[in-house]
Amino acid sequence: MTDSAIAASGLRKAYKDKVVLDGIDLDVAEGTIFSLLGPNGAGKTTTVNVLTTLMKADGGTVRVAGHDVATETKAVRAAIGVTGQFAAVDELLTGQENLRLMADLKRLGPGESKRVVADLLERFDLTESAQKLAATYSGGMRRKLDLAMTLVGKPRIIFLDEPTTGLDPRSRRTMWDIIRRLVADDGVTIFLTTQYLEEADRLADRIAVLDQGRLVAQGTPAELKRQMPGGHVRLRFSGDLELDSALRVLGDSTRDDENDLVLRVPSDGGARSLRTLLAQLDAHSIEVEEFSVHTPDLDDVFLSLTGRTSTKVDAR
Repeated sequence: MTDSAIAASGLRKAYKDKVVLDGIDLDVAEGTIFSLLGPNGAGKTTTVNVLTTLMKADGGTVRVAGHDVATETKAVRAAIGVTGQFAAVDELLTGQENLRLMADLKRLGPGESKRVVADLLERFDLTESAQKLAATYSGGMRRKLDLAMTLVGKPRIIFLDEPTTGLDPRSRRTMWDIIRRLVADDGVTIFLTTQYLEEADRLADRIAVLDQGRLVAQGTPAELKRQMPGGHVRLRFSGDLELDSALRVLGDSTRDDENDLVLRVPSDGGARSLRTLLAQLDAHSIEVEEFSVHTPDLDDVFLSLTGRTSTKVDAR
C-alpha cells in the first residue's frame, strides 16, 4: 500500500470527437479531503464516474485504495462509498429501516447490523427520528441519513458529489462538521465536488481546478490564493510621522483610500514575506500599531483560471 488513496495518471476520456478529460493527473493522500472544482462541462462528473468504476477511461491509469479501477473493479467498489447530489433514501421506509436495508445489502449479520445501525443513528443525531418515515425528514436530515447509509460498509474512501446543495446555512455547517469528523476520527479519505467555493475553502486540504478537461491548478487553498495578484498587507500606524516614515522605507506601498493612517503593501500573504516586511520596518524603528493580511479568495482564483465567477452543477 502507498500513502495515496487515489492516484490517476494521464486520464483521458472522449465522447466521439469531444474530449472530456485530456490527460489529467491526480494524487489524493490518505486521510485527507480533496476537492475537485470546475465550471459547467469541465469534466468533474466524468472524473468521478471513472474513479468510482461507473465509467471506463479511454486512456491512462487509475488506482483507488491501491486497486486498479479497470482490472480490480470489485475490490475498488468494496473500498469506496458514493453519496450523490440528491439523497438516495427510500421515503417509504423509516430512517432505521433505510439503514437496515443497507446493512442487509452489505450482508451484515443480525447482531452486527443492529449495532452498526444504532451507532450510526446516534452518530448522526437521528435516534429520535429513527422510527419516522424518511419522507418527513428535512433536507438536512435526509443528507445525514444518506451519508450514514454510505458508512454502513465502512468505506475507506468516500466520494461526495455536492453534499450540501439546497441546504440552509445551518444544515450546511452541520454537514461540514460531520465530514471533518469522518477524516479526523475515522481516517476516511474524502473526494469532494462542490459548487460552493466557500465549502472547498473551509474543508479541503488540497484543491484541483478542472477546466475544459484539463487540470489548470492544484494546491492547498492558501497556495492557490497566493498565486493570484491583489494580495496585500494593511499596516495601521498611530500617527502621520510613523506613516510617512514607512512610506519612504516601503517604496511600493500606497495609502489606503478609507483610512489616512493605513498603508497597503503588495504581498503574497506568506509567512516569509510578512517576516521580511516587519523586519524592514523594525530596522528603521518604525512602530506598527496593527497589521492584517488580505489575500484573494477562491472566487478570484476560479475567475482567473477559468474565466467564470463560480462553479455550477455540470452534466459531465
